[in-house]
Amino acid sequence: MPPRTQRPVIGVMGPAACDDEVAELARAVGRGVAERGAVLLTGGRSGVMEAASRGARDAGGLTVGVLPGASAAESPPNPFVELALYTGLGEARNWVNVCASDALIAIGGGFGTLSEIALALKARKPVVLLGSWHFDMEGVSPTVPRARDAAQAVELAFAALPAPEPEAGEAGGARKNR
Repeated sequence: MPPRTQRPVIGVMGPAACDDEVAELARAVGRGVAERGAVLLTGGRSGVMEAASRGARDAGGLTVGVLPGASAAESPPNPFVELALYTGLGEARNWVNVCASDALIAIGGGFGTLSEIALALKARKPVVLLGSWHFDMEGVSPTVPRARDAAQAVELAFAALPAPEPEAGEAGGARKNR
């Protein structure tokens, strides 16, 4: 994967319905992503997506919601999405979520989250699991890092990012926003 020169995009994937404990994890992850200068990308709806967006916005971060409908009438974004992208793709937007993210953090999980994890692994995108799916396939178990808390999930996601290209006049390719 070629190095990026712009702000990293961290995708936070999770179900549209979650309990207070999972919502607090998602808020803390969103906050951590924003505090490190990255853009937060979610599916733009409720639950984990809303909680992560709220955490990022509370920390002054930029939030992007990739929505399934073609308009706000079809799929209204949560109130913490700053940039809403209406795709008209339904669940196929999960591929957009994966491709637009430099790394993904999956929190909790429904089948939509599972599909995003699988697509990310197929696309060779870094994925961190936080209270999410366990994988055990006959003879093969993919190595996907599991975080014990929100801070570790953010740390693992940022550690998996490729180093950015050095900017003109910047010696040694110092890492920014990390």
